[in-house]
Amino acid sequence: MAYATADGATQFARYAFPPNELGYCGPDDAAALLEHTTSGGGAVEVARRAPQFDGAWAYLEVLGAAAGLDAMDPQVVDAYWLGNDLLGEVDPAELLARLTEQFRGQSGGLLPRVVASRDVLAHHGFHVFAVYPWAGLLGKGGDVPRSVLQACRIRHGAVVSVTAERADVLSQPLTWDGSRLGIGEPQLESVRWSCAGLSLGGDPAVGDLVSMHWDWVCERITPAQAEALTDTTAHALDLTNSMI
Repeated sequence: MAYATADGATQFARYAFPPNELGYCGPDDAAALLEHTTSGGGAVEVARRAPQFDGAWAYLEVLGAAAGLDAMDPQVVDAYWLGNDLLGEVDPAELLARLTEQFRGQSGGLLPRVVASRDVLAHHGFHVFAVYPWAGLLGKGGDVPRSVLQACRIRHGAVVSVTAERADVLSQPLTWDGSRLGIGEPQLESVRWSCAGLSLGGDPAVGDLVSMHWDWVCERITPAQAEALTDTTAHALDLTNSMI
């Protein structure tokens, strides 16, 4: 496997660290990702760890193969976490076959209900809502399924205030009305941007547009990236609502 540029590896680590820290995916010693991301000099080590993120790696490999790029190429990594034109390069039928094989036997999840391959998108949002089991549990576990989906999806918002280790971000939350998922009115949420002097995406400032994953600010993003994330999230929600 060829190792990609530091930019691709760094962006991967920014989004992979929050669930890795919680023990949900990836190898042990999640702190190494945070350290490498902060230092900016750990591209080889991050790329070595990346295949151990079973979920993300399947999509990155498919995206890279479709575009003729390394799985850790910045364009590939950006496509998976946020969304870009590379998503259109992937054959949906091939991706569906890969995911069906990769996650065969996984309990829960809506993937077995996906009958139209055109609905399959090589994006983290698709994985969160269609492959993970939580969407199938909506309405059965109080607010827990919605809150997990909210934290696990990549979301964005504007920084309103910053303290030593946390930031208040104005962002639109995931909603559940008992029958459909949606995106609600903007509200403040408090997320970490630093831990023991280490951060994933540098020091945020009031007014910055940032992305978030679980309880972390991942990085500053552009309006174009925010729009792409909005579009891919809407795609995932439309698909999910058609199956639940």
